Amino acid sequence: MADLDWTIHAREFVNCNCSYGCPCQFNALPTQGYCAAVIGIAIDRGFHGSTSLDGLNVAGIFAWPGAIHEGRGAAQVIIDRRATPPQREALLRILSGQDTVPGATIFQVFSTTLETVHEPIDAAIDFTVDPEKRIARLVVDHLIDSHGEPIRNPVTGAEHRARIDLPEGFEYSLAEIGRGWSTTQGAIELTLADSHGQFAELHLSQSGVLH
Repeated sequence: MADLDWTIHAREFVNCNCSYGCPCQFNALPTQGYCAAVIGIAIDRGFHGSTSLDGLNVAGIFAWPGAIHEGRGAAQVIIDRRATPPQREALLRILSGQDTVPGATIFQVFSTTLETVHEPIDAAIDFTVDPEKRIARLVVDHLIDSHGEPIRNPVTGAEHRARIDLPEGFEYSLAEIGRGWSTTQGAIELTLADSHGQFAELHLSQSGVLH
């Protein structure tokens, strides 16, 4: 069981290397045989025990040599520079899968697949995301430059809307699907171009997705 109660209500943008829709969302193998992703999360409301997490951002860079469930992954987590020491500790405990029922959240599940976890970085995270409009911008100086936008019809150029509904998911209940571009530097260097973009509202606790 979880040692400490926590909850976050947040907005998320994920850009990974897979084709639009991302086979991982359907328990299929990744498009190119491996996984790489950039993640931004804006916490609108949240707490960890008695520590408020309202208004903080976090970001991450991830890479696996094969499918995520095969392990041997690497992670670089970036914590909002504005976080106080207690907030920083709380965020790191949540993101590393601690104080969480096993298998209940994406953070806890991913933590079991990582072989290398680089030292967390404190930085200014410039992040805006609108899940309904499928628009996002994530910038962390010298680390991440990423943006997301809607998929467009190749004939008319009109915005194309598609969603993924996961009633029993461990990350979100409903995600808007778009596309994204990202470049990263530092311990994990990635270049993603016109690949899967995911925009979602996150309602998570130590016991999983809140419905």
